[in-house]
Amino acid sequence: MENETRNIPSEKPFVNYVERPWGSFKQFAHNTPCTVSLMTVQPGQRLSLQSHTGRAELWIVLDDDAEIQVGEEIRKYKTGDEIWIPVTEKHRLTCKSDHPIRVLEVAFGNWQQDDITRYADDYNR
Repeated sequence: MENETRNIPSEKPFVNYVERPWGSFKQFAHNTPCTVSLMTVQPGQRLSLQSHTGRAELWIVLDDDAEIQVGEEIRKYKTGDEIWIPVTEKHRLTCKSDHPIRVLEVAFGNWQQDDITRYADDYNR
């Protein structure tokens, strides 16, 4: 099942917003196969500048001051922001704040380490 070919959306999938008497919730992958990861980047650290051939990713920022590069654009994001990273798009998460930055990653397609292409990496991987 790990190497099964799965659909990789070309655009950010529909996010269903549901209201309830107690508040609301968002469904980011309603009955859709995906892999969900919680990434934590420590102050002064960053991910490699990378892309993937087997997945697209939706990043949901959980902490203010996340610095995220998608393609050639680098921007600061705040809690609740959603960033769509298409398949093969270069991207990187950097923590320049004095507190860890967390991002919830919802990956569509086949999540596997060997689909990573690294363009720059602080850890020589």
